[in-house]
Amino acid sequence: MYIEAAYRFLEHLRAVKNASDHTVRNYAIDLNSLKGFLETTQYQHTKIDDIPDKIRYDSDYQERWTGKDNLICLKDIDRNTIRSFLAHLNESQANKRTIVRRLSSLRTFFKYCYTQNYIKENPTENLETPKIEKTVPYSLSYDEIQKLFQQPDTDNFLGFRDRVIMELFYSSGLRVSELVSLNRDDIDLPGLMLKVRGKGKKERTVPITQNAAKWIVSYLEHAERHADTDGHSAQVDSQAIFLNKHGTRLTARSVDRKFDKYLTASGLAGKVTPHTIRHTIATHWLENGMDLKTIQVILGHRSLATTTIYTQVSTKLKKDVHDQAHPHSDIESK
Repeated sequence: MYIEAAYRFLEHLRAVKNASDHTVRNYAIDLNSLKGFLETTQYQHTKIDDIPDKIRYDSDYQERWTGKDNLICLKDIDRNTIRSFLAHLNESQANKRTIVRRLSSLRTFFKYCYTQNYIKENPTENLETPKIEKTVPYSLSYDEIQKLFQQPDTDNFLGFRDRVIMELFYSSGLRVSELVSLNRDDIDLPGLMLKVRGKGKKERTVPITQNAAKWIVSYLEHAERHADTDGHSAQVDSQAIFLNKHGTRLTARSVDRKFDKYLTASGLAGKVTPHTIRHTIATHWLENGMDLKTIQVILGHRSLATTTIYTQVSTKLKKDVHDQAHPHSDIESK
């Protein structure tokens, strides 16, 4: 059945493919999206109590078993079902990137089901992927970076932590998932280097600035790190660098929520996410003379083509600066 196959697939990603929690979670979201569509369109007369719970990315099948996995039959899902699902997403005005990701996740899932002999045909085979126009990622100016960095209250321990996070994002171009997974042993302060676990848990070493290193040291040695206060608990996880208010490892979702608050306060909400700082520092590196191959290695891009997008960002920024700074003539050309 669909639910059992989904859980076995997620466990396969975790145990065999060595996928990160972030990746497994995204697959679970996409599998739940198809589940919800089928329940709404094909099983709308089913009693609510008979509908299986959402597929959880942080639990195995046995833990979540409720005896209600007989609703969606895996073998009933054919190519027309997937096409209808994609059409539904499009009609719901889902983002094109979201639709492409959903289809990509389902391709991987049904390929797994086919290899495991759960199904005789892969319903996603030969389906055309929607085309996405390549957009230039938004990049912050130096002034906008400074404005954002001024938002956390560094007199407060948790605010101090948030400023350290921003400094490290801008120093090394980390992904959110990479930042929250950092341990004390990953930092080589004398050498100003950082060991990072990227996508697929592949490790790479990236440089950090002297300034970011000072912020990290101050955070790790902060007096409140080992004290219970009204605002947070003392350190519980001795390995994690970034802690939440309970003293345990900070999660990627918590970072996203914190940034939403700071972005709103700085007037940057709506066009900026934590990932934008990664785009920003890559663009600033390029503008200051760093070659694309080095940027690719630091960011952990598998393909140089992914890194090349920053040349377009840099060109656009330079043109915007030129247009703003260049004196406009009142003489019209003939």
